[in-house]
Amino acid sequence: MSKKCNRLVDVGRRQFLRGSALAAAGAAASTVTSAPAQAAPANAQIDYPSGKLANIADLAVNAPMDIEYPDADSPGILIKLGEPVEGGVGPDGDIVAYSVLCPHKGWFMSYNSEDRTMNCPGHFSRFDVEAGGQQVWGHATQNLPQFTLRVDDAGDIYAEGCSDLIFGRPTNVLYGEE
Repeated sequence: MSKKCNRLVDVGRRQFLRGSALAAAGAAASTVTSAPAQAAPANAQIDYPSGKLANIADLAVNAPMDIEYPDADSPGILIKLGEPVEGGVGPDGDIVAYSVLCPHKGWFMSYNSEDRTMNCPGHFSRFDVEAGGQQVWGHATQNLPQFTLRVDDAGDIYAEGCSDLIFGRPTNVLYGEE
């Protein structure tokens, strides 16, 4: 290697090291001055307020009922599947509820009673309602938000929270309620 080439390599190394030192110092300063980030566990329950959805007597097997939870801006469905499923409630453990907003882009999804999936018309994501809303196909990067349900002694079905963040919501907090 020529002397001129060696000098260029040395200059390049010095610039690289100087830039690396500045980047490391900046990263250290931001770590010291910012609050520690706290990520919620993947299976964290998002606690929205409790809300009555329906009564068991109102449901027919494999026929979804339109619901709104946790508020009117959040459409969903309540389904009695006829056999026990993951997250199911009621005497048969077969009642589940989900958001109908696709977690990928927020398209309104429809229920396919033949294969028991929620289907997005936008980018064709599909979610298995018998398996906790697990994604089975498409562009979505998370499963379908499933509402946590409870049934009281009178057969009334209440939503108590949600498994994931509902599309379009920046947080799990409802605004405007005091």
